[in-house]
Amino acid sequence: TAIDVELFNDHLARLFQGETVQLPRYDFMSGTRKNGQKLSIGKDQPIIVEGIHGLNPDLTRSLPDEMKFKIYISPLTQLNLDDHNHISTSDSRLIRRLVRDYRFRNASPERTLDMWPGVRAGEKKFIFPYQDQADVYFNSYLIYELAVLKKYAYPLLEQVGEDTEYYLESHRLRKFL
Repeated sequence: TAIDVELFNDHLARLFQGETVQLPRYDFMSGTRKNGQKLSIGKDQPIIVEGIHGLNPDLTRSLPDEMKFKIYISPLTQLNLDDHNHISTSDSRLIRRLVRDYRFRNASPERTLDMWPGVRAGEKKFIFPYQDQADVYFNSYLIYELAVLKKYAYPLLEQVGEDTEYYLESHRLRKFL
């Protein structure tokens, strides 16, 4: 519900009619919407909509289904810790998000850990019901990803104080890393 779906659909319709639109840009650091670049497309030029909510039919309701080619991209972890324990895809995604939110969205580790249950609830309601509608699936997980992210995530997780409600989760993720 954070997406201005009406404006998005208006822009899609106007682009396909050959008009130029002024894209909004959300500034995560300030938490405000600003004017972004102007955009127009050429004849028969595709529009690529990036984002996890792209599969939700409400997002592109102004376009007929035959104009859409849907790609579901998700990090599906295929590694195991040992013969009995796999690496959770959810943990991999949380670690990705901790690093991203801190580096690019001005969010503390506690803020990201606080938002995580809501993110998971939103997935169940707004993403997972539509993943089967994808035309193609792409696994974006990289086998070396956690080794690279550890350098960034571990110090962030160390910042979570013992006196917070997020300490146990932070401790669990540090032990995992």
